[in-house]
Amino acid sequence: MTNTQTETFMEEILRQKVEAKRKGAKFIDLVSREVHMAVGGYPGQNHRMPICCSAMYSMMSDGDQVLETPPSGKGAYLTIRYFL
Repeated sequence: MTNTQTETFMEEILRQKVEAKRKGAKFIDLVSREVHMAVGGYPGQNHRMPICCSAMYSMMSDGDQVLETPPSGKGAYLTIRYFL
């Protein structure tokens, strides 16, 4: 795992949060599969889903909620509600 890959996912999460807030949303529900697709490389043999999920967890603040967790904790359907 490189910092650059993690940072790329974190930048995408932040971009989506900022855009939702700009539109007046109170929260945004992000799904790891969709975040990864926005960054690129998913689906594919060289996907970085564990890195994407780690970035999503690291971007959580107090009050944010994990809505759905894959059995391993890191997978395509990790869903987190970020309050804006």
